[in-house]
Amino acid sequence: MKQAPFEQNVIAMVWDCDKTLISSYMQDPLFRRYGIDGKKFWREVNALVPQYRAQGISVNADTVYLNHILTYVKAGIFKGLNNAMLREFGKELEFYPGLPQFFGEVKKLVEEDPKYKAFDIRLEHYVVSTGFAETIRGSAIAPYVDGIFGCEFIEDVLPPGFLDSAYTEPAVHGNEIAQVACALDNTSKTRYLFEINKGSNKYPDTIDVNSSIARESRRVPFENMVYVADGPSDVPAFSILNYNGGSTFAVYPKGDVKAFRQVDSLRSDRRVQMFGEADYVQGSQSWLWLTEKARAIADSIVERKKAAIRSNVGAPPTHLS
Repeated sequence: MKQAPFEQNVIAMVWDCDKTLISSYMQDPLFRRYGIDGKKFWREVNALVPQYRAQGISVNADTVYLNHILTYVKAGIFKGLNNAMLREFGKELEFYPGLPQFFGEVKKLVEEDPKYKAFDIRLEHYVVSTGFAETIRGSAIAPYVDGIFGCEFIEDVLPPGFLDSAYTEPAVHGNEIAQVACALDNTSKTRYLFEINKGSNKYPDTIDVNSSIARESRRVPFENMVYVADGPSDVPAFSILNYNGGSTFAVYPKGDVKAFRQVDSLRSDRRVQMFGEADYVQGSQSWLWLTEKARAIADSIVERKKAAIRSNVGAPPTHLS
């Protein structure tokens, strides 16, 4: 009989970043550093899609901004921009109230409860973003998360012939970002839900995200996941979780009527199960819903474990009357 590879005792909270954890966009520190008008940059990005379409070229509207950043680097506007700088920008990110403390609080609520500790139930946090992975790594939230998935750049680009024995140059470029290494769009975010689900993020040399793995053998069942984000761009991820028994929660900035209507529409359309203000201070609606959801998932794991124990334990011998 095959032995199950994972105990399925892990709860995963998966977070979007911009407008979910922070109130603005993580590219803002970059624009400030170089004195660039961010609104103008984004207007240019939005205009790229129709401009290239007119040339018969189809581009990804979610990720074309990465190429435009490289264009700014090549033009000398973002001169010297490298991964170290992107990470430094993370220090400037301003998180919503209650963060990053909430990450530790909800983890502690689960992992220090004796009822859950008996079954070694753990909670992990992940950030999945179409923004810069390096900037998130340099932010105050980084020490609290178990994985960060985002867009990445290459500085040292290997040239043609780099496999030849005569090759000695370390790179074609250096000191500046030169190529896109990884680009996440709103749909490809779902890939990382499957990585967490199957465990390929923890065991990349053993498990591929496209590997066929029975549901009962996956590391984090979808029903053990909570996805938190801010809007329609996360509908693909919301859909995966809703369809597979997971939990979905949308947030909006306090007092923002337009954003409130947007997340309320998501709830009405059953895209999300609940929504609340982007306030994670203890006692807030979002704090209460997310912590109660974590407890509910932990309770279901406990019941499942107890049922498995009962089904594998025979009745003890008794005295015959």
